[in-house]
Amino acid sequence: MKNRPSFLSMLIGTGLGTGFSPIAPGTAGALLAAVVWFGLSFCLSEVWLLWTTVVLVLVFTGAGVWAANRLEEVWGEDPKRVVVDEMVGTWIALLAAPAGHLWYGLVAFGLFRLFDIFKPLGIRRMERLPGGIGVMMDDVLSGIYGFIVLIGVRWLVE
Repeated sequence: MKNRPSFLSMLIGTGLGTGFSPIAPGTAGALLAAVVWFGLSFCLSEVWLLWTTVVLVLVFTGAGVWAANRLEEVWGEDPKRVVVDEMVGTWIALLAAPAGHLWYGLVAFGLFRLFDIFKPLGIRRMERLPGGIGVMMDDVLSGIYGFIVLIGVRWLVE
């Protein structure tokens, strides 16, 4: 085991430091992702927001696997300070929310957190995958479930 993680792996893995929150670090990371998305939603068109969010999901999933692998060497298996996975899951759920729509955005955030906390429908099994893949994939699946539910809600409401 190494004594100290690299700065870059720590910066990415802890969601710019939100993983060091003494209270609910996962929620802090997810909240950062939601704030980033809301900020972008007021600056970008709906199409650009969609594609930017997809890019964020892809880039941070890859970077998150890498960072989690490095951080597990130092902090142990699936460390609670690693919250980049919550950020990715939040962005996946937010793909179903219209740009700048506060209520749908909050519902996407809430749905992701509910699936992430309770881990139904095979989500918990994803944690058994090795290394950074296991760290990331349970939250990716939680985000996908949140996306599916929110799309269903929008279909019923709109």
